[in-house]
Amino acid sequence: MVQRVAVIVMILIACAAGSLYAAPADAPVKIVVLGDSLSAGYGLPAEAAFPEKLAQALRAKGIAATVANAGVSGDTSSGGLSRLDWSVPEGTQAVVLELGANDALRGIDPQLTRKALDEIVRQLQQRHILVLLCGMRAPRNMGPDYVQAFDSIFPALASEHGLVFYPFFLEGVATDPKLNQHDGLHPTADGVEVIVAGIMPKIEDLIARVRAARAF
Repeated sequence: MVQRVAVIVMILIACAAGSLYAAPADAPVKIVVLGDSLSAGYGLPAEAAFPEKLAQALRAKGIAATVANAGVSGDTSSGGLSRLDWSVPEGTQAVVLELGANDALRGIDPQLTRKALDEIVRQLQQRHILVLLCGMRAPRNMGPDYVQAFDSIFPALASEHGLVFYPFFLEGVATDPKLNQHDGLHPTADGVEVIVAGIMPKIEDLIARVRAARAF
């Protein structure tokens, strides 16, 4: 009898523990935006940065999700890789990967950029974290060979790893003086709104994939 009671208690404890760690299908999806100044909100108040604006837009749609800002101004793809473990904590279910702009501005070898981004994706997938890859484009004054090599990194990685893919993070914003700060590089608050609206269908796809994975 004592042994039987002990077994029952152990089963109850295991079930309780499982309920703590198994996320219900409708639990908020935990998203981290791993990026540079473009997503970190350079020159903007915290509430106008991309992660917060994205969180607001998701709430407005009634989509349960949390969005953490893991953007670091000036960061390269290699920098993002070096801080990956502490920037994307345990419990994260999806990452919006926005890196590469500083690589292009500094003329970093596209092969090095690709290698770093590839390793970030591989490590996240090993942790069963889904990824939305945001494409970036090199400045046209870098020359056609560099531009072609750099721009091709993102669709190639998305295809290779089966990622949700948004071809250009600054779509509808780049080169528009009304949507960029005085430096011509970083979006204004209105520019961030445009980015959020453009990327939202891909974010919803990402969240749907997370919820589908929960069912297994």
